[in-house]
Formats: sequence, C-alpha cells, structure tokens
Amino acid sequence: MNKSEAIKLLSSIGQEHVLKYYDELSEESRDSLLSQIEETDFSVLSRLNGTHSDVRGEFSPLAAMQISEIEKRREEFYKAGIETIRQGKTAALLLAGGMGTRLGADCPKGVFNIGVTKPLYIFECLINNLLSVVKETDTWIRLFVMTSEKNHNATVSFFKEKNFFGYREDKVVFFKQNMAPACDFNGKLYMEAKDRISTSPNGNAGWYSSMVRAGLDKILEDEGIEWINIFAVDNVLQRICDPCFIGATVLADVSVGSKVVRKAAPDEKVGVMCLEDGRPSIVEYYELSDEMMNAKDANGDPAYNYGVILNYLFKVSELESVADDKMPMHVVKKKIPYINENGDPVEPEEPNGFKFEQLVLDMIRQLSSCLPYEVIRENEFAPIKNLTGVDSVDTARELLKKNGVEI
Repeated sequence: MNKSEAIKLLSSIGQEHVLKYYDELSEESRDSLLSQIEETDFSVLSRLNGTHSDVRGEFSPLAAMQISEIEKRREEFYKAGIETIRQGKTAALLLAGGMGTRLGADCPKGVFNIGVTKPLYIFECLINNLLSVVKETDTWIRLFVMTSEKNHNATVSFFKEKNFFGYREDKVVFFKQNMAPACDFNGKLYMEAKDRISTSPNGNAGWYSSMVRAGLDKILEDEGIEWINIFAVDNVLQRICDPCFIGATVLADVSVGSKVVRKAAPDEKVGVMCLEDGRPSIVEYYELSDEMMNAKDANGDPAYNYGVILNYLFKVSELESVADDKMPMHVVKKKIPYINENGDPVEPEEPNGFKFEQLVLDMIRQLSSCLPYEVIRENEFAPIKNLTGVDSVDTARELLKKNGVEI
C-alpha cells in the first residue's frame, strides 16, 4: 500500500488523522504505518451502531459425555478417530498470539522455558503432545499456528531455531491474527504512536476469519481437511488431535466437540458448557448465579459442572455459518493508551474508548450441535496463567511430572 491508497481508504471511513504525522516520519516508520493500515480490519467500526447486545439468553444445563461412557466405547471411538486422522481429514490449530507478560517475560508465551533440570519450552510441550499422535497414527497432521503482529517474527524464528522440535516443517503454516483498531467513544481511531494505530487482536474466535483472510481456507479445501482441532497455547498437558475425542465427535455427528473437565469447585473461574436459548453455548464463571451453581442434575451431580479448556474440534463444512460478517462483535469499553493532539503519550485512568472482539462462545452458539467430551483434568489440564500460585508454572510442572514428563 502506498500513501495515496492509504489516504483513499482512510478518507472513506473518516479517519484521515491517522496520517497526521506521516511527513515527519522516517522511511521505515512510514512503511510500518502503511503496512499496518493495509492489514487492519477497519470494518469493525461499523459495529458501533449497536448491532450486538451483550444481553445473554436463558441458560439451561447441557450434559457432557462422561468418562464412564467414553471408556465403554473407547475402542469404537478410537477406531473412528484413527481412520479420520489417517485419511488426512484432521488439522490442528494453535492459538499462539499471546505474550508472556504475566510470566514476567517479554517474549511470545510459547517461548517461555518451564524446565527445571533442562530447557523445556511451552511450545515444545505442545509439539511433543501432537507428535505422540503422529507416531501413534503414523500420519503427519497439518498444523496451523496463529500468531499476532506483536509476536509473529519471534515465534517463527524460535520454531526455526529449534528445528520445529522434530515436527515436519512443511506441515506447519504460520499466520497472523487479524487486528482490530481501538477508537474513542465517537468512533475516532486512537494512535498509540505517531506511526502506529492502537490495535488489539480480534478475540479468541478470530482464528477462522484470520485464516480466511490469509487464504488458508484453500489449504483446507485442497487437502480435504474436514475437522480442525483448535487449542490454546497455555495448557501444556492437553492432548491434541486425540483419536478418541475425534472419533466420538465424528460419530456423534455434531458441529463441534469441546473437551471439558469437571470443575474443581462450584465457583472455579472457568467457562461452563450449557444451552443458551436451547442452543449450545458457554456461560462465563462470573455469569453463573447462585441458583445455577447449586443446581443438580438427575443423578444429584452439579448441573453446570463441566468447564471448558479451550480445546475444540470444529467441522469445517459448518464454519461458513460463523463467517466473520455473521459473527456477533463485542464492543468493549477499555482503557486505551494513546497520543494526544500534541503527540504526547497519555495513559488513561478510566475507560476512554472501545475495543472489538469476537468470542468462541458465539461461534459455538451459532452452530447447531455440540458434544461436551469429558477428560481427566489431572491428565489434560495444566494451564499456565501465572508465574506462581493457581494455574501457574509451578502447578504445571507438578502435573507434568505426575504424567511422566521429564522437566
């Protein structure tokens, strides 16, 4: 994109001020700003007209396929899953756009070393988990890695430096998550620097629209991929492209499968699988009323008992129904750092504008059916959210050791 093209685009959306300092920038900064303008999804600004309400519908319980049933049908599920993988119908997609800020590291979160007696990186744990299925099925699985504009180069460089931890490089595709601009309450874009628009990733449901924008839906079509296993970067124990999970989801003939764990406590801070107005959905922990937390099912167990771990298996043929223009957009009030009219940086003390994001719960809610699939949390749930304490590097290390992983 050149300057005249940028002017034309910005003029069409009333955001000419983005180029206010263009003439005083270095050539490198000019190129950087033009690239950002070209890559940013400005269409989200049209959502300021009240096209989406965050008012939720009526919640009701959604039963999970429990471990007891899975064990009874394990052979059946395993056979169907192995066949699906060996036919090349399954891909994996790692959501890896985050930074290790909360871990005290200025690097992509997946680069963080959690080893004790030897280096062991978060990315390495995840690749090892996927490699175990590759060896089990004797089939290389297509792996997509979604980065962000803040960590893309560092992530790609790290994988190359580590020789992809033994994964076949030609089976890995990196792409950037779409970035959504931030604006003030009047819809005017904020600038975080003279050469940079204030932006943020477009939410944890942005993976699909970002794939399409990067042209990667063609790979899905060309390679006959029918299922995509989406998983988060911070859970180092999760099993990826798990044959039993895939088989159970395929045989259930649903739009999406969701790995879930039994909640450790009624008020545990995890989203819970449920029905919302009769459709599959997720109720956030802070939306659970006391009545819902205390509700029981027919067996006397908690009715809202299965927390999501951000490991989903989506049917590719149904993803068109959750295409970007059909997805709800959450317009969220945030404190957004910016430069004022004099070019001076400002750190607001109160929310001063909007950010835009799309959420996985909305993807699931727009699909017709979902299979919550229970896994043993001690075997598959070791999230790293903090350096110490709950869901931390320390707790993940202990769980890795219990599962026989040398750290």
